[in-house]
Amino acid sequence: MAVNVRIPTPLRKLTKDKDTVQAAGATIQDIIESLEKQYPGLKERLCDERGELRRFVNVYLNDEDIRFAQGKSTPVKDGDEISVIPAIAGGRHEGQVVRGQAPKGIRGKRPAQNEQMTGARRTRRMRMSDDSAASS
Repeated sequence: MAVNVRIPTPLRKLTKDKDTVQAAGATIQDIIESLEKQYPGLKERLCDERGELRRFVNVYLNDEDIRFAQGKSTPVKDGDEISVIPAIAGGRHEGQVVRGQAPKGIRGKRPAQNEQMTGARRTRRMRMSDDSAASS
């Protein structure tokens, strides 16, 4: 069975710059083995030393995440499309401070005014309040 496998940009140097390749197999595991035979080094980028998919590699079969199916045992059929998508780390969450920029709503205010404290400062305040409660 031949399936189309979409290759992410960071891995295309292993597939001779092809963004889509074909592989044969009955399961995702078979497809990975087929890809490794055609493009040596690809499996080690997708799987860890135990042969499990790496945490930061997401594999989709026809737009469905295989982790919610049968994982690497997920069956494939002729004409299916597999997408390999590396997880991307980084970015910024709402309210996260970017160097030199205060989160929305607190620009121009000092930390003491908006109740934000560093970990050490918060710990000192908590200890002081615990000490005063214990002495009462």
